[in-house]
Amino acid sequence: MVNAEENKLSLNTLANSGTKKNRKRVGRGIGSGLGKTAGRGHKGQKSRSGGGVRLGFEGGQMPLQQRLPKFGFSSRVNNSFKEVNLKNIDGLEIVSLESLKEKKIIPNRITKVKIFGTHELQSKITVKGIKVTKGAKESIEKAGGAVEE
Repeated sequence: MVNAEENKLSLNTLANSGTKKNRKRVGRGIGSGLGKTAGRGHKGQKSRSGGGVRLGFEGGQMPLQQRLPKFGFSSRVNNSFKEVNLKNIDGLEIVSLESLKEKKIIPNRITKVKIFGTHELQSKITVKGIKVTKGAKESIEKAGGAVEE
């Protein structure tokens, strides 16, 4: 073991070396080299305190972000519709809009659902008030389930 007196390193002798950057003190007289105008030049918007232009400003020219075309589209009609795969509802006895929301298979905002897929089901499923594709209907009836629309 190293003795504490031999080590001489303690909390009050630790120094943070090489990380502090000395900033230039500008505007402190003519002899300083950065006095009078303090490196800002003479007059104009950028020489004033608080002067400058906002991000993206191009001196009155139409800015780049406004010149470029807009893209993308979010349909307001399709936000209430969801498709559910048949393998995701395997194991449920009764499948309705409410039961799908309870099991968190679909979000609460959804008002219309359609079941699709041709998965081999392990249990009987009764679908109530939900649209079903032909292939999904065949799979449900093959497993002994029923579709009530």
